[in-house]
Order: sequence, then C-alpha cells, then structure tokens
Amino acid sequence: MNILYGVPGEGLGHATRSKVVMAHLLAQGHEVRAVSSSRAFQVLDAAFPGRVLEIQGFHLAYKGLKVSKSRTSALVLRTAPAGLQRNFRQYQQLLRGFRPDVVISDFESFSYFYARAHGLPVVSIDNMQIISRARLDVAVPAAERGNYRLAKSIVRLKVPRSRHYFVATFFAPPLAKPRTTLVPPIIRPEILAARPTEGPHVLVYQSATTQSDLVALLRQMPEQEFRVYGFNKEESHGNVHLRAFSEAGFIADLASSRAVVTNGGFSLISEAVFLRKPVCAVPIPAQFEQWLNAAEVEKLGYGRHFATITVANIRAFVDGLPGFAGALAGYSQDGNSVLFAHLDACLRGLGAV
Repeated sequence: MNILYGVPGEGLGHATRSKVVMAHLLAQGHEVRAVSSSRAFQVLDAAFPGRVLEIQGFHLAYKGLKVSKSRTSALVLRTAPAGLQRNFRQYQQLLRGFRPDVVISDFESFSYFYARAHGLPVVSIDNMQIISRARLDVAVPAAERGNYRLAKSIVRLKVPRSRHYFVATFFAPPLAKPRTTLVPPIIRPEILAARPTEGPHVLVYQSATTQSDLVALLRQMPEQEFRVYGFNKEESHGNVHLRAFSEAGFIADLASSRAVVTNGGFSLISEAVFLRKPVCAVPIPAQFEQWLNAAEVEKLGYGRHFATITVANIRAFVDGLPGFAGALAGYSQDGNSVLFAHLDACLRGLGAV
C-alpha cells in the first residue's frame, strides 16, 4: 500500500516513535511518505532521506513553565495563512507520482485534512487519544479539571472519525469508544537493545531548565549521585553531574540508573517503565496529559507523582525505591510486536475494502 504518514513537529517523541513504525511499514513492503515540521522533520528526513516533506506545523507558546493559551492562539493565527499555502504546495509536490491509499496520523492535522479531502481512510497512532477514548481510572482533582476539559476537547478535534485508533499506553483504563485498541508504548530499537543494570545514580531529565536551583537542591542529598540532562553542558558539582546531550550517553545512563526523575512526558516515562526503572514524575503545569501520566505512575506503584521538585520529595521517592522496583518487576512488554500485529491486520483489512 501507499501510506502517507503525518508527524507533528512539536516534541521529538512523535518523531521517535513514528520512525519505528515507518521502518516496520517499509520492511513489510509498503511505500511510505511522511510530512512533518521543525525538529521532527529533521529527525525523520535523516532516517528516511527523500521520503519526508517539510510542512508548516503547529507550535505551542510558553509563558514560564506553562503553556500559554493566549500566546499559542496568537501564534497560530499569525502563522496559519502562510503555513496553509506552504502545505498545499508541498502536497501538490507529494502528488507527483505518489497516490496514498491510507493516511496514518500521529496526532497530526494536515495529513488528516488531506485524507478527508481525498476520501482516504485514516488510522491514528498516538498516546494522546487515551484522554478521549478511555474512561480515566484516576481521580482528577479540582485544580486539574479545567485542564482536563481543555485537553479532551482538543483531542476530540484531532483526527475525528478515523477508521481505527491505536493508543500507545503503559496503563490500561477501560475503553469508552469503539474502533480503539490499546497497545504497549512504541519502543525505539536502541532501548530494545539496552541491557538494564542497577547502578548507583539517579537520572534526572530536566526539559524546562528554568528551575535554576536544581543543582543546589540536589546537592543537599550528598549520599545520592545524580546525572542531570537538560542543561546541555558537562560539569560536576559534588554528587551532581551535568551531562551534555548525547543519545548514546543518555541511553547508557538510563539503562544503568537506579531510578529516573523527569517531567510527565510520555516517551521517557515509557522507556523507564520498559526498562523497569522507578519514576519520579513532576509534570509541567497546565499540561493534562503529563499530569495523567504522572498520576498513573503513582497509581501503578511504579514511582511517585509530585507537583514540584523539592529535597523532601526526592528523598521520599528514593526511600521508596525497593517497593517501586517490586511493582515494576511485574511489567511485561514484548517489544513492539503487539502494535505491529494489530496494525498489519488493520492495513490488510483496508486493502481488502
């Protein structure tokens, strides 16, 4: 089949997992083209040269550590007309010799609109649809209900009426809608190949580096070694070691860590769970999907969920590591085989229509 794959540029998690699925589809003999933007385009274009078109994508605007709804809206309104024109030109280029039979969207809108305009079936593969297509099995506190309603309304507007929804997740709430299959998180080959050990350090991933007191805070626990990614520099401050980003170095530190401290991002939490590393999740404020991931980590006994990084919180997390490791020992995932089997069957069904 000819497959058009839409990947958003916001956040590299989409590109990382889409790269895994695209490689599988190509290995199965499908002809695949992708559309993406920003850093995700660069990642995919490097992996699949000549198969990826760059489009104008949607971007979030931040105010401090929070997503600014007003700034994001203004950014979209300011860039949308030119972006639409560019995207239409790119799709005209795509049509030269390539006629898709199906569109796969990882929470990406322009490929979805293309499918609707041309009467093509859409298959959704992402983690965000859990918010709309499942009944959440954690209590949402009053402070998060507005964020929940907003997130749910946005997710509902993304790729509606798709032929099928594959939802990647490390937790399994009951489904609320049909044509939906929960699958284990999509794990990149480098993590599949990693051999986890338990070293002395805790890996800290700080995506928002505005917490300037992080090093000073971690130094108040001299008995524990921390390896910190996110500041992109090499420095040592007693028990705190800052690491410049290196994919190989990061994976090695993750696989050999005793635990992980991160935000609520799905990709790293999923990789940590796959490697059975306890997680301390501190979600970015006003991002409900991150709050949900963190809440599920604590509900499952895989780690702790805190609103802020403090000495008391990190110590409480470290003190509980034996119990979290015991809960994670029961986690099982056979690579990406479940998703691949379901996706292959879905595409065969679409090809028979």
